[in-house]
Amino acid sequence: MAHVLVVEDEPDIAELVRYTLEQHGYTAACAASGEEALASLRTRLPDLIVLDLMLPGMDGLEVCRLLKHDARTANLPIVMLTARDSEADVVVGLELGADDYLTKPFSPRVLVARIKAVLRRRQVPSPAENEVIVRDQLVIHPGRHQVLVAGQVAALTPTEFRILHLLARRPGWVFTRAQIVARVQGEEAAVTERAVDVHIVALRRKLGPCAGLIETIRGVGYRFKAPED
Repeated sequence: MAHVLVVEDEPDIAELVRYTLEQHGYTAACAASGEEALASLRTRLPDLIVLDLMLPGMDGLEVCRLLKHDARTANLPIVMLTARDSEADVVVGLELGADDYLTKPFSPRVLVARIKAVLRRRQVPSPAENEVIVRDQLVIHPGRHQVLVAGQVAALTPTEFRILHLLARRPGWVFTRAQIVARVQGEEAAVTERAVDVHIVALRRKLGPCAGLIETIRGVGYRFKAPED
């Protein structure tokens, strides 16, 4: 049975999330501030943290940063809760290492579904660097640097291939444009955050019937569609 720590300063929301989690078979504890959350982690580590970004005193981003810089808590999955107008905070949170996010107001059932998906992804290891990835009509051969769509070779540029391989190795994981730039930068040309969008458009065009596997997360970045979606 997974244990979830809910870090939320609004009592009604915290209680609603706790109750919903327990109805779905989880155990849950609540903390009303970042300081309280950090203190509770010294006595018990949860399996996942639901972290509100707008907290009194230490905000959620600072909590996330501290958790990811501590070897004891660096691998704890984090699902962020954020106001609709704080897209910049979402980007920062994901770059700090958070796994997913929901904007307020949110459906508790959707939150539970996201939590299940994050925990499931954490249990399934990412494909090895040179492991062939097969999804629907798409086949990615890292060793051959080749992509097949419905049995036909897709003529991808080196940068397009690296972007596709990066996303496909972590299905369901949201990558910001900055993260994509940092991980796919090649020797043949500099890749900028604005150029990422251009590469994605070209990549989708070349993927044809598999184009929908690359999803846009508005205001944040891109992800490869998770199998459960």
